[in-house]
Amino acid sequence: MLDSLKITRRQSEIRQELSALAGKEKPSEDETRSMESLDAEYRTNEIRFRAALVAEDSERKEAGAEIETRSEKEWSEMANRFEVRQVALALDEGRKLDGATAEMVEELRSQGGFQGIPVPLEALETRAGETLAGGVPDPVRTMPTIDRLFAGSAALDMGCRMINVGTGIMEYPVATGGAQPGWAGSETGDVPGPQAYTTVDRPMRPDHTLGVQMKITRNALKQAGAGLELAVRRDMSAAIQQEVGRSIFLGSGAGGEPLGVITGAATYGINVTAVDAAASYAAFRAAAVRFMTANAASGLSAINLMLRPEVFDGMDENLLTGTAISEWDRLVAKIGKVVLSTNGIAAPAGAPLESTALLTTETNGVPPIFCGMWGAVDVIRDPYSDAKSGQLRLTALTTMDVTVSRAAQLEILTGIQ
Repeated sequence: MLDSLKITRRQSEIRQELSALAGKEKPSEDETRSMESLDAEYRTNEIRFRAALVAEDSERKEAGAEIETRSEKEWSEMANRFEVRQVALALDEGRKLDGATAEMVEELRSQGGFQGIPVPLEALETRAGETLAGGVPDPVRTMPTIDRLFAGSAALDMGCRMINVGTGIMEYPVATGGAQPGWAGSETGDVPGPQAYTTVDRPMRPDHTLGVQMKITRNALKQAGAGLELAVRRDMSAAIQQEVGRSIFLGSGAGGEPLGVITGAATYGINVTAVDAAASYAAFRAAAVRFMTANAASGLSAINLMLRPEVFDGMDENLLTGTAISEWDRLVAKIGKVVLSTNGIAAPAGAPLESTALLTTETNGVPPIFCGMWGAVDVIRDPYSDAKSGQLRLTALTTMDVTVSRAAQLEILTGIQ
């Protein structure tokens, strides 16, 4: 109990005793001494009460700060104890969920409807400290919030921000016009007239659903035990990572796919520059200069560049005359981050072979690309399609969309030979 509350109750008791004693016309000596003692205690308690309030005020502030972050910490701790194995057994045998797994499933169901058993995205991470087969490197546990799915993906390296959307449509208004400075032409002249403040909306809609299907044999369910959790999580994580990373850049915008950054350059208003020459440091330096002159980047260190490995091969063997320095050495020494990807950029084509490159930058804390993901992964059980062999078919569904913030923060180079 708080000290202030204890003191308040004692003060109430003292007032009752004093009230009873004060009503006597001729109190005895003991009663008089009791009144003096109670009066002194009452005055002392007033001072103690004020001191207790001051002390408890700071404690309340500290407790409030802890409560604000407690829910996120508790969710992360529960996700570490979530067992995908329980989900598989519940779908196959109807086994009851328990522990942290049951708590998280109930919480997710209260936030939105799911046809099957909802699985939090954090549960698909490969966790540090797990026992794996020999010859496989130990996994690194990714951090939660924006990078929680795949910290090593090309999308995150290129500045894409992962956003978890609850329900509905999320929009990012981007300013396109506003205040324009100007000077008065004379002592009594007016400054230039007001300019309209205009914006363009960058919406993300839950219109694109990614599905991952897998089969679990009866033999695997009976023999794998706890090891099945690792296998299921690795397979689902790899499949989702590969397709999400590809669709962010190369999504066609048709057939259920979101519109990727490179494919939808014209729609997003991204500048596309044709190099039509061999890959060189000069070509990428010119693109970086365009970034800086457009006030999108403050320096070369703020620029991210994504290339195909084939481009690296050509640049690294192209040495400057009379030196052992290649075009690739010059590039990585100046550009902030160079990312090699076979999933985010289409394979070289044509004669001669030509590839594409993407440059991005984060400006004033605003990322160039947003990827919204709605809710958790919805795991649906299908025991009928493969019932003859006793197999269980699982489908994992997740909804996502892609958009860009300011087109000036991105640039695409084509025709890189």
